[in-house]
Amino acid sequence: MAPVHLFSHGSTMMLGEESASASYWKKCGDEALANGIEHVVMMGAHWATTSPKSGILISANPHPDKSPVAFVGPAKYKPYQLVPDLAFVPTIQRLLAAAGIPSAADPTFDWIHDTYLVLVRMFPDRCPPTTILSMNALFDPHLHVAVGAALRPLRRRKTLFIGSGGAVHNLYRNVWGPMLRYRDNFAQPTPPEPWALDFRQEVIDTFCAGHHHASSKTTSEEEARATTTTPPSYGEEIRSSPRGVGGPMLRRKATSLMKHPRYRDAHATDDHFMAIMFVAGLCGAKDDVGIKGIMGAEDWELTNMCNSQFTLGGWDD
Repeated sequence: MAPVHLFSHGSTMMLGEESASASYWKKCGDEALANGIEHVVMMGAHWATTSPKSGILISANPHPDKSPVAFVGPAKYKPYQLVPDLAFVPTIQRLLAAAGIPSAADPTFDWIHDTYLVLVRMFPDRCPPTTILSMNALFDPHLHVAVGAALRPLRRRKTLFIGSGGAVHNLYRNVWGPMLRYRDNFAQPTPPEPWALDFRQEVIDTFCAGHHHASSKTTSEEEARATTTTPPSYGEEIRSSPRGVGGPMLRRKATSLMKHPRYRDAHATDDHFMAIMFVAGLCGAKDDVGIKGIMGAEDWELTNMCNSQFTLGGWDD
């Protein structure tokens, strides 16, 4: 089955500035193309439906425009040609209906930076056929897990799923001065606050459980546990233990994060967290037990915004 990506898209400036995250997105895109990916399905953080009749909406605009991106020159995204995957919409609706989840196609939706920012970085030469899913504005974590679970069979059909949200994304508690004054989104005049570091670690422990250094040559679970005594250095790839992270336990751990004491500090609103629920549903079946989790890159912006990039599963699994 195709791997699933959980990306923190960060601020709009992540589109224009080079970063560890951008390099990782490009690596993931190259691997997808090398493995013959035919469809991309994304759930972002900036589109939600309030319609009581529609569990979620599905992008079906044949000629979508792009919403403007602040602090980024138009030349970096305006020429990029979006490719909506209209033929794939009925397949997605059929699977959702089979799971009892209402959906409706939206022929007017224009794409927002939470999705095309990542696509530009992953596939700079050409956008693959892509479908965008909305959230439901009630932000019920179990509904969004169910959406991922309903679409999980498509992972066997050359479909790459991407959740685009944020590990720690509280705009009210960011330090905006360096970005507004100097266009420096990566300035860290002070370290991240404890609440941001604490919740960032909770997300890593969920998607890279029993984590160890990528450089560790662990061959057993005991050796993997032994490496957790020394935290990895910032910027180092983190991998789950050999036991893996997928399966029903992942769904329980992901949804329980919304009850964590630091959750509301890390997420003033729920929109950037629903991508985590979506990914947990995609990788939370019994057959997913044992799949690996990797945090391939990470960037801190605006002092307290943590952009962690995760991949669950792999092309060789």
